[in-house]
Amino acid sequence: MIRSAAPSSDTAIEITPMIDMVFLLLIFFLVATTFHQTERELQIALPHAASAAPISVALREIVINVGPDGEIIVAGEEMPPEALRSLIEEAVAANPEQKVSVRGDRATPYANVVRVLDLCKGAGVQQPFLDTVPNS
Repeated sequence: MIRSAAPSSDTAIEITPMIDMVFLLLIFFLVATTFHQTERELQIALPHAASAAPISVALREIVINVGPDGEIIVAGEEMPPEALRSLIEEAVAANPEQKVSVRGDRATPYANVVRVLDLCKGAGVQQPFLDTVPNS
C-alpha cells in the first residue's frame, strides 16, 4: 500500500469576481447619491433651527430654493413666480398630497420666502415645508 507523504495544499480562492462586484456596487451607489443630491447642493445657506430634521423623501417632492437676492430656483433653473405657480398647480392636480420643500437662504429677506410660501398655498399645497439646518 502506497501512501503520499503530505497532503497537497494547492487550494486557492479566486477573489477577482468579488472585487469586481464590490467596485460595481461602489459605482452604483456613488452615481445614485450624486443624482439624488443635485437639488440640495445649490449654494443656499440655510438658517439654523433647534428642531431641524431631514425630510423623508416622498412622492417626487418639489424642492424650491430661494436665493439671497430672492430668485426662485427649481430643478437648477431660475423660474418666475407665475411659472412656479403653474408648475405647483399641475403637480397638485396630479397628486393632491404633493410635498413641497422651500429652502430659503438665510441672507434673503423673509418676504421672499413668504412670497414662495404664499404661491404654494395658493396653488393648493396643504403643508409646504421650510428647510433649516440643526444648530451645531
